[in-house]
Amino acid sequence: MRRRILTSILLVIAAIVVTLALPLGVVSWRLVDDLKHQELAGRLQSMETSISLQSERASAIDLSRLEVAIPEDGRLVIRQPGKPDRAVGAPASSDSYSESVALPGGGQLILSVPMGNLRAERWRAVLLVAAAVVLSLLVATAIALILARRLSTPLSDVARRAARLGSGDFRTFRRRYGIAELDRVADVLDSSATDIAALLSRERDLAGDISHQLRTRLTGLRLRLEEIALNPDPAVVAEVHAALDQTDRLVTVVDDLLANARSQRAAGSTELDLSAELEDLATDFRPRAAAAGRTFRVKCPKDISVRATAVRLREALGALLDNALVHGAGAIRVTVRPDAASVVIEVSDEGNGVPTPLVGHIFERGMSTASSTGLGLGLARALIEADGGRLELRRASPPVFGIFLTAENAADESPVPVVPNAPAPPRTAR
Repeated sequence: MRRRILTSILLVIAAIVVTLALPLGVVSWRLVDDLKHQELAGRLQSMETSISLQSERASAIDLSRLEVAIPEDGRLVIRQPGKPDRAVGAPASSDSYSESVALPGGGQLILSVPMGNLRAERWRAVLLVAAAVVLSLLVATAIALILARRLSTPLSDVARRAARLGSGDFRTFRRRYGIAELDRVADVLDSSATDIAALLSRERDLAGDISHQLRTRLTGLRLRLEEIALNPDPAVVAEVHAALDQTDRLVTVVDDLLANARSQRAAGSTELDLSAELEDLATDFRPRAAAAGRTFRVKCPKDISVRATAVRLREALGALLDNALVHGAGAIRVTVRPDAASVVIEVSDEGNGVPTPLVGHIFERGMSTASSTGLGLGLARALIEADGGRLELRRASPPVFGIFLTAENAADESPVPVVPNAPAPPRTAR
């Protein structure tokens, strides 16, 4: 995209420069001719004035007084009626240009200069025009590069955000570009992300409600059938056992469908470089924290890989960070604590935390953190569980949320902070 924009701008600039350069070169060429001829005419005029003064005082013309006005390599010829031509200066040349002026009382002054001098001045003017054209092209190229970058970077950013939305990343972005059309697209993407996230949350809630209600009704149905099975009539008992078999099959089908849905959601989980993901997340979140007057620190050992889906992990961490930004206080910290089989990602802040009556219900519906992504903690937990992990409230005040993921490799024991020179956060209680 950047190359296409740059090529288009440069083609337009080149067309404009060429369109202006050719007429400017022709004008410069002719302007040099006019200036040179005017220079000769001016010299002849001064010579004619000098000769007129000499004629008033004496009959003979002193040519030595005229030599100082003759240009280098020039030749002056004086023609008077009834007198032989007189010349002073360089030898006559066949390749020259000249100017003439009439003398009072008859005759002519002819001043000629070799054509080589005029050609040199012409080409000097053309070279100056060419240099100006080249300089203009260089400046225009620099401006085109800057303009192409300013246009392509927002477009690429919007394209990446659209791709993330298509892959299931429903975070909103506060960045705007100062271009009305692109800002409008960014607003639409943010609105779509919020709407899709809310739709998925409602669908998850609906699926959970349906599953719960169906299981409850099937359990009740089985209990009633087991009571009927106590009937002494063998035919009734046989029918009841057949109905119980169908009920068991229906329960098995429901369990298989739920297990299949969970396995399909978890199919996208892969080995994930956790430090790189947290560094990208910190790059996006740090300006928001700074705008709110909050500090944000990330501490993660190097070479940590987990089994997870990048989009789901980003969504869950984004919901926790938004929750800390909106409802918390003080520094926001993300700390990674690896062990042999699992990795714990802790998100904490220095606020009052979760009220005691809500501790057991913080992940339930209706207890949303009102984060800017539109995702509640319940959906964040569901996303982590879809990858085989779990999300827990490890401490209520100050709040510490923990994401438990399966480790893919052994961790390096020497931690390297993602954020250089960031002080290590205090170890939270387990």
